[in-house]
Formats: sequence, structure tokens, C-alpha cells
Amino acid sequence: MEVILLQKIENLGNLGDKVKVRAGYGRNYLIPHGKAKPATAANIAEFEKKRAELEKNAADAFTSAQARQRELEGKAITITAKAGSEGKLFGSVGTVDIAEALTAAGTRVERKEVRMPLGPIHVTGEHKVELHLHTDVNVQITVTIVAEE
Repeated sequence: MEVILLQKIENLGNLGDKVKVRAGYGRNYLIPHGKAKPATAANIAEFEKKRAELEKNAADAFTSAQARQRELEGKAITITAKAGSEGKLFGSVGTVDIAEALTAAGTRVERKEVRMPLGPIHVTGEHKVELHLHTDVNVQITVTIVAEE
């Protein structure tokens, strides 16, 4: 299935690229989420008319993501959680907890922007967590997990 990308998609292509994808990926994800359109002659002509507007929107999103990156760079947050005497948590600290702590600290971050490739945090201490703000914008923050008294 050939589609025209309406925004930059990681590991696939840039805005306006005509790419070949699996039918299920195109039908079930790209098209319903507004990330692509089928590459028909009518859709290609419509895209060319709207290209300048879409490129401006993409540039604005990238600029706002860079501003958020500058705001978050070097940021450290502290989360308190119940833990045993050896520093092992009763439960874990995941993406939701980190997003809520950052939002409470004054920077709005969504759960889907928090990347934890090693999974949730299960021990107290200092941990590095990556935030994926845009396809081309990532920032690392420090999360300190402290045991509740």
C-alpha cells in the first residue's frame, strides 16, 4: 500500500514522502491517526495544495518541542515511594508517575512522551529518564526516588 505522509514519522519518512507500507499499518494506524493519506492522484493533488500549510505546522511543532527541551534540560525531580529497608520499592515508578511529577513541577509532559526502555524503576536512587518530545527532539532528565519515612 502506498501512502503520502502528512507528518514526519520516525523510521519511515518525512512530510510529503510517498512510501510503501504494509496494508494493515496504513489502514489501522497511519490513516486513522491522520498521519498519512492513500497515494491516489486526487490525494496527491490535494496534498500539493496544502503542502505549505502542513510544512508550517510541522515547523511550529518542532520549534515548540525545542523550547520545551530547553526548559527541561538538566531538570531533576524527586518522587517519594514506599520502600523496604534495602531500598527496594513496594511496587514501581513508571511513566505515569514521572509525567505527573513533571506536570506538578510546572512543565506539562504526557505519559507517552516518557521513554523507559529498561521498564519501570524498582529501586531508590538516582535514575536517568529520556523524554521524547518530538520525532527529532529528545531530552534526558534525572529522577530521584526517595523512600517514604
